[in-house]
Amino acid sequence: MSKLRTKFERFCYQNSHKGIPNLMLYITLGSALVYILSMFDRSYTLYQILRFDKALILQGQIWRLFSYVFLFDAGHILVTAIALFCYYTLGRAMESAWGTLRFNLFYFTGVILMDAFCMIFGGNANITYLNMSLFLGYATMYPNARFLLLYIIPVRAWIFAVVDLALTVYQVVALTAAGLFPFSLFPLVAIGNYFLFFGKDVLNVIPLSWRVKLSPKRKHKSPQPTKPPIQFRVVQPTQKPKETYTHRCEICGRTDVSHPDLEFRYCSRCQGYHCYCEEHINNHEHVQ
Repeated sequence: MSKLRTKFERFCYQNSHKGIPNLMLYITLGSALVYILSMFDRSYTLYQILRFDKALILQGQIWRLFSYVFLFDAGHILVTAIALFCYYTLGRAMESAWGTLRFNLFYFTGVILMDAFCMIFGGNANITYLNMSLFLGYATMYPNARFLLLYIIPVRAWIFAVVDLALTVYQVVALTAAGLFPFSLFPLVAIGNYFLFFGKDVLNVIPLSWRVKLSPKRKHKSPQPTKPPIQFRVVQPTQKPKETYTHRCEICGRTDVSHPDLEFRYCSRCQGYHCYCEEHINNHEHVQ
């Protein structure tokens, strides 16, 4: 699985310029336009045209598989504008770090997962959890970024991420207990793109100091030193053969040979081809 993930990340890195550049700009502008037009549409005709509807999709209105992403409404126009700008900023930051192709795949994977679930089990796909996956992705990449709670109190991104995940799990459990299974699984499916693309990196929402304390220390058996042969004359020491490896962390020097239980990633923000282990992929100075 780790080799497949490495190949996927390498493919995205090599084709990072492909896809729809600045995707979140089109999403947020489209959402703003739909919101403004809906203010003058008291009959909700535009909403009815764009919303997800399984029966109408089966009749041929396939645009509904994607058009619902433009139906964003946070209530007040000012709150909606701030929220759309926030999601645009998060998306642009992720696209800058990942490249266009990988971010496009991340976003559209979330849409496809929601479409597939609602087409199989029914229900109404919405943009709420897809936007949450954007925030979770940003918080995983930049856990120490600060957001202003109530525009006053600075709170780190990882705290919001943990709270969002906890509330999502609680909602799934509550809906399941109310007898709404399998529809109760929709929140987890809707943020499934986050788990698919980040894998073990979701642990980045936990501060590094906590992870060091909670994770058990890895113990590696050091090879027993062998006694050198008795030499009766001075000879030049032979050079130790170089260790053959595929991946080597540029921070700690560990390789996939010396530490086969580690995962290694290539940073898309560094100039060139730079490899890091799972403990340093998000904790290093980027090469410019």
